[in-house]
Amino acid sequence: MLKALHKTIQNLRSDSPKIRQKSPKWTFLSMGIALLISIPILTVVFSIFTPAGEIWSHLADTVLDDYVFNSIILILGVSFGVIVIGVSSAWLITMTNFPGRRIFEWASILPFAIPAYLMAYIYTDFLDIAGPLQITIRNLFGLSLGDYWFPNIRSIEGAIIIMSLAFYPYVYMLSRSSFLEQSTSLLEASRIMGYSTWQSFFKVAIPVARPGIAAGLALALMETLNDFGTVEYFGVQTFTTGIYRTWFGLGERPAAAQLAAFLLAFIVVLLVLERWSRNKISNEKANSARFKRLNRFQLNGFRSFAAFTVCFIPVLVGFILPVILLLEMFFSNLDHLDFKFIELSFNSFTVSALTGFLAVFLALIMAYSARLNPTRSVKLFNRVSSLGYAIPGSVIAVGVLIPFGFFDNSIDAFFREQFGFSSGLLLSGTIFAMVFAYLVRFLSVSYGGVEASMEKITPNMDEAARGMGYRFSKVLRSIHIPMMSGGLLTAGLLVFVDVMKELPATLIVRPFNFDTLAVQVYRYASDERLTESAGAALMIVLVGIIPVIIISRTIAKSRKSETQ
Repeated sequence: MLKALHKTIQNLRSDSPKIRQKSPKWTFLSMGIALLISIPILTVVFSIFTPAGEIWSHLADTVLDDYVFNSIILILGVSFGVIVIGVSSAWLITMTNFPGRRIFEWASILPFAIPAYLMAYIYTDFLDIAGPLQITIRNLFGLSLGDYWFPNIRSIEGAIIIMSLAFYPYVYMLSRSSFLEQSTSLLEASRIMGYSTWQSFFKVAIPVARPGIAAGLALALMETLNDFGTVEYFGVQTFTTGIYRTWFGLGERPAAAQLAAFLLAFIVVLLVLERWSRNKISNEKANSARFKRLNRFQLNGFRSFAAFTVCFIPVLVGFILPVILLLEMFFSNLDHLDFKFIELSFNSFTVSALTGFLAVFLALIMAYSARLNPTRSVKLFNRVSSLGYAIPGSVIAVGVLIPFGFFDNSIDAFFREQFGFSSGLLLSGTIFAMVFAYLVRFLSVSYGGVEASMEKITPNMDEAARGMGYRFSKVLRSIHIPMMSGGLLTAGLLVFVDVMKELPATLIVRPFNFDTLAVQVYRYASDERLTESAGAALMIVLVGIIPVIIISRTIAKSRKSETQ
């Protein structure tokens, strides 16, 4: 899983075994899939050259500055938040001993199960003027409205806090992985030189772990730029909200596509910065003796309490309290709950399962083709098609609807001219369009996992099977898939959960009168009726715990000799 996360944002050199027996059919099939998946991305890129009329000038004169400024503020604020929380938790859990450390190893990932937009809705309901916290304060101290100051959660500062709590697990996971892989000899040498615990942390551990930290930060920031529900609910104007409003509010598709291209430029800058940071340091020497038993610092007294507090607060605020509040909403409003979430659960499960299966199937073809023919062209096509995870769902949605709309309009015009009737919408506004958008967005998640699993199979097994007369397809079915079953299942589950939580792409691409759990939560929250969607929200959280279990097990196995 950790390797898959790295590969979604890093154009690494392929370590796949070189199998000299080539199959042109597999290459053409893989490149065809990659080209098809790349169409929405290329559509957005080329939309820069499409005339947008006066609306673009209007956007530039009115809201474009706000989009840029707010996006930059969010990036800076969330960067600070996720690094402080994620790195400090990872270091304390990996390198020190204190009560509760083993629990925090997996508990620190729990906020990953709650989407940022859902956390925003919950805390707004809890902290608002009419929320239980302020009501309790007024009753306890005999105050009235206006007699006291209380921070406004619906602000850009509130969005930064919410996103930091929701996205810090990315930094925590990859930072912890980097700390686990560091050479204990290097850390011991720093102690012999007289470095204190904190000096070893800042002068040795952090520089060596910087590639992992940068990778986690890039993932967190890409999720920040992708977010729609949080910023829209808090009234913070960003590129994501601008794309949605320009497309649906103003009906200006070219302008929306150009805003999407602008946002894509932000993502490219993030990837370039991440790549530059990773290339600044080589951690090969630092990773020598990586499986040597860790000698953790023993913390006692106040230091032990401080470490526990640092690790506990993010879990409390990012997972425990939101779940408690959701459960309270659910059980206290059973008579008013909208049990339509049971039907919507079927919708969400259907598109998520279908996308998960197709994502693994396509990733398997692409990874196997790259294994058979490890040429630069095959790798390039695979990497371009894997950029989807780095691109916000709203951008991908625009990139999907434009070519699909062109196709539908062209077919409709042909049928009207030749046969005198309309063919209607064949692709736009269909389940197919939804699943295709999800595949573009999350194919890289499955591809990274499938590729990592396939790399563990030695080329000798392929050569032996070919010597027995097996065709390439039979080698894949009879040898690779059975040996990779665990990795394939993990990749499919991760895509499944990501689709369940996806909001911006779903809002834009979904068919008429086809809603998912995420859409229902968004709609009720927008109408200030969050309690009625508590069932759907709890379902999303419950499903989101699945990758937490998978990731926790992966991290636990990442250092075979680690002390427990």
